[in-house]
Amino acid sequence: MRGIGMKKWLVLIGIFLVLFIGGYFVLTFYAVKFIQPYLQKVVGPGFILEEMKVKNTYLSVRGIKYEDPQSKQRFLQTEEVRIYPSLFSLLKKTLHIKEFVILQPSFFFFRSQEGIFVGPWVTMKKEKQEEEVSKEGEKQKGESSQIQIDRIRIQKGSIDFEDRKVEEPPAHLKLSELDFEIRDIRYPLASSQSPIELKGKMKGRTQEGSITLKGWVNIKTMDLVTSLNIQEIEVKTFEPYYRKRVTAEIDSGYLNMESKITVNGKKINAPGELDLIHLQVKEGSGMVFWIPSKTLVSLLEQKGPHIKIPFLVKGNMGNPQFNLQEAFLTQIFIHLAEALGIPIKVVDETAFQGTLKGEKGIIEELKSFEELFKKKKEKKR
Repeated sequence: MRGIGMKKWLVLIGIFLVLFIGGYFVLTFYAVKFIQPYLQKVVGPGFILEEMKVKNTYLSVRGIKYEDPQSKQRFLQTEEVRIYPSLFSLLKKTLHIKEFVILQPSFFFFRSQEGIFVGPWVTMKKEKQEEEVSKEGEKQKGESSQIQIDRIRIQKGSIDFEDRKVEEPPAHLKLSELDFEIRDIRYPLASSQSPIELKGKMKGRTQEGSITLKGWVNIKTMDLVTSLNIQEIEVKTFEPYYRKRVTAEIDSGYLNMESKITVNGKKINAPGELDLIHLQVKEGSGMVFWIPSKTLVSLLEQKGPHIKIPFLVKGNMGNPQFNLQEAFLTQIFIHLAEALGIPIKVVDETAFQGTLKGEKGIIEELKSFEELFKKKKEKKR
């Protein structure tokens, strides 16, 4: 689905480029009226385009919106798209775009309760997908023309993501001030490493944290190697994801994280370090990752403002039994306990992945540690 959506958008870019070339010879006042039916056929219903003008060096497209025809949910809205083509590509059998710039776009997408991602990409019926895939295979045999894009940039964008798969209420994550760049895109898709870079801010309750990502991605295979850096994002921003594992109330705190993420053939390998800073937990009867809140409060006071937690997330994302979220939370719990000095013996990490037996064993071990901690505290008095 994702690959077919990319192909359709590349075809759309090709149409824009053809219009740009034609704009040097004809007036463009009626460009929208002329091209809209073709765009609608390529993209589908719900796509709106308000204005197209040919400038000296680029094609300007304004008022692009994409709205789901059934739910009327708006998935995409952008201030302007600028396409800078290479006119020398006319001498070759290649549509060459030097730069494709998207100014101030707003994206919205969500994950359904069934785990399906829905957003501003083209959705099609199964039979249409199969028909297009088969046609494309025939096309590529005699096809000589190509689309080449040197660079795609997003400037000052925003992303709203709603995750309905977690327990009610759903999770809401918002990225703003988003700058994104990917280079060396070709169609038909070829197996190559396209450099990518992303910078943005994530909104919390009281402050904004920052996210940066840099590396490369193979658009055809979706393999990638990237370095991810997160700074000063509030812990409670991710509360919907740890809600099942935390019955005590986390008052405040924020996190830094560094990780090198490698995906090869759907297998992920992501070592990194999480730094919990000024974590404040209400003392009571609840638990934080099976650690009694009273115990955790005392340990945090001893450890100081920084709790550094190394982790390594590995697994096959093509395996239905592999859960990336659970794998990450499991790693965080194990190494959080180690960082706090809790003597938990980890024989098999799968015991921590939500099985009743594993949870009971952990709770009993932590309770015994809490009693030991109390005795040491009484001796000091």
